[in-house]
Amino acid sequence: MNAVYLGNSIAVSAFGMILSAAFCDICWTRFKKLLLTGGMAVLLLIQGIIYFFINAKIVEYIYPLITHFPLMVILCFLSGKILWPAISVLTAYLCCQIRRWLALLAITIFAGGPVMQNTIEFVMTIPILLILLQFAAPSVRSISNNALSVQIQFGLVPALYYGFDYLTRIYTKLLLEGVLAAVEFMPFVCSVAYLVFVVRASEEGRMRSQLEQIQEVLNLQVAQAVREIRALRESWQKTRAYRHDLRHHMQYLLSCIENERYEQAQGYIREICLEIESNQVITFCENEAANLIFSAFAGRARDSGVPIKIQAALPQNIAISESDLCVLLSNALENALHACQKRVEKGLPGTMEVSAYEKKGKFFLQIVNSCDADIPFEHGIPVTSYPGHGIGVWSICAIVEKYGGIYSFAVKDDKFILRLSFKAAGDSARFPVDS
Repeated sequence: MNAVYLGNSIAVSAFGMILSAAFCDICWTRFKKLLLTGGMAVLLLIQGIIYFFINAKIVEYIYPLITHFPLMVILCFLSGKILWPAISVLTAYLCCQIRRWLALLAITIFAGGPVMQNTIEFVMTIPILLILLQFAAPSVRSISNNALSVQIQFGLVPALYYGFDYLTRIYTKLLLEGVLAAVEFMPFVCSVAYLVFVVRASEEGRMRSQLEQIQEVLNLQVAQAVREIRALRESWQKTRAYRHDLRHHMQYLLSCIENERYEQAQGYIREICLEIESNQVITFCENEAANLIFSAFAGRARDSGVPIKIQAALPQNIAISESDLCVLLSNALENALHACQKRVEKGLPGTMEVSAYEKKGKFFLQIVNSCDADIPFEHGIPVTSYPGHGIGVWSICAIVEKYGGIYSFAVKDDKFILRLSFKAAGDSARFPVDS
């Protein structure tokens, strides 16, 4: 009995220590492996000394002090974290109950005793450990990189079970005596944990669905921006082709004049001018994508009766992808133009001023447009209750945050002011504050 019990005790100690280390997100080196192995050997040696030379029964009572707490300290040193090693040890302790419950089930079915229980637990140690290392450990380790609140929530059930097991089975016999509060405690914990899981799963599902909808909208916006750029690029190429063919046009006009076909020459000139005007792309900056978007919105603003002033100094190569630049500029200009169009429809003045430039590796954009004064804000972000609206602002914020930048939205004197900057390196860029 003592030999079987001793062997099972060593097995469960090694089981818990190895699993605790596997649950920690540690970058293993040869030194760390040797340190963990040495630490495990020392802890097992301390258990053996107390078991053989002091009191075998006391090992179970002081096990948290001679094993769990020192193991937490070792894992804290190896992982560089404080909270998660404690959670990993508690979680490994919870997993140890798999061995015990399966053994208890076996002796219940086959009417066995303590020897059978310890034998079954000992035999099942390695298979269960391998299964947990293969399938459970990677998922548990990934939680250590989540927010602190998530880590605490994950470790709450193992911590409650740890305290419950020692209070009702080791230090007292409340569980064996059938005290109802003790018997029903873990079912109560499981019920609460299940309800919390359902609530969180539902909330995460709702957020995932919302993010998928936003992603679909963003994909549509990117596709639309790409189509606009393609159309504008074709328009620009046509204009360049007209310039290239100017010599042929001049020869034709010269022929008309020499043959005194003046009306035909005038008609041809008007036709060419109209065609070139319809495909005109104004040059605002060197960056082709930005220039095409500025030109497109300048034309839309002109058609809507909205005066627009654009000052841009963006080089061809800029530290932002073309798709992100298109989505950013398109959303910002679309929102500004929409606000101005609403005012023009009411018979009120609506103007737009756009400034965009890159300086010392930093991208700056400011758009000032006329707006109504009753724009609601939440946490410094303009919001709207209209379905399908507000995605543009979210897109702007997401792109700026993606590049580690800053943004600000403000309303002053019936003017909506958007300012944003991407920080390429060093400190964050700061905009001057209006006095």
